Amino acid sequence: MVNSTDNATEQCIIDHNIHQILSPVVYIFVFIIGLPANCLSLYYGYLQIKAKNELGIYLCNLTVADLFYIFSLPFWIQYVLQHDNWTYDELLCKICGILLYENIYISVGFLCCISIDRYLAVVHPFRFHQFRTMKAAMIVSAVIWTKEIMTCCFVFTRGEISMDAESHVVCFEHYPIKDWEHNINYYRFSAGFLFPFFLLAFSYCGILRVVHKSHGTQKNKKIQIKRLVSSTVFIFLVCFGPYHILLVIRSVFENNCSFADKIFNIYHASLLLTTFNCVADPVLYCFSSESTYHNFAKIRDSCLTCLGCLKTEMKESYQLSAPETPNRPQHEQQPGL
Repeated sequence: MVNSTDNATEQCIIDHNIHQILSPVVYIFVFIIGLPANCLSLYYGYLQIKAKNELGIYLCNLTVADLFYIFSLPFWIQYVLQHDNWTYDELLCKICGILLYENIYISVGFLCCISIDRYLAVVHPFRFHQFRTMKAAMIVSAVIWTKEIMTCCFVFTRGEISMDAESHVVCFEHYPIKDWEHNINYYRFSAGFLFPFFLLAFSYCGILRVVHKSHGTQKNKKIQIKRLVSSTVFIFLVCFGPYHILLVIRSVFENNCSFADKIFNIYHASLLLTTFNCVADPVLYCFSSESTYHNFAKIRDSCLTCLGCLKTEMKESYQLSAPETPNRPQHEQQPGL
């Protein structure tokens, strides 16, 4: 399948074949795994909020952002399976696009909040206590949602639906990228990735330095803190790093169809990595508190036990249904002997 998008000077023809095979597999996997995992995470986040733990507010908001995007995945699955043909109206295209980008940047915002909250709790446990209250967490969360929604509404005021070479209606397909996208991509890279990266790195280094020097903190508590912060940084770099780097590369070098065709599959693979964020975020709950970690461990063990029992039952059922092979009499001569 090919896609073409009108630019100011030329019309690009892009091969979408790999994208149409890989994307539905990833979307379906994330939907099947991410939906129950995030619903469970939302419950544990509620328990943390009920226990007056401000970290639960950030984790709940992170989960809500993931769920919003997960609910839009069936539309993207249908879109890709129909050879990138958007059969709904432009408004729904914009809504799904907003949910896609909201998941990226709201997730980045709350990953930063989690790291900074842990930094203040470990490095400055008494000095900045006023910033680690339930009220402060709710205000920060409201600011993040408001800022990102306003940014997306500004960006998506332009039409996002166009026609391709096969008269298919495509949603969010610009090859090569349009002139107005360059500055937006630079802003997204600097404000949505580079600045948060420095915040996460600063928090990570500060926490590790204090934890290593601390002799009063229990070993299990140290491990829990390290795992939470390390998981936050890892999710951020793996899920969002490649995508934002390729945004800059496209903005700098994508001025013709030849380059757009070469980078298309790599760019969409990086976009799929951002989708895995919906599956990775629930892991943070495992390290947010010792009780939550043990609860998740129990659920994991129960699931493994159920799978083991199911496998055993299927094996026994197969053995009972398989026809028995009669033994050949020992005195029977082999043919040709």
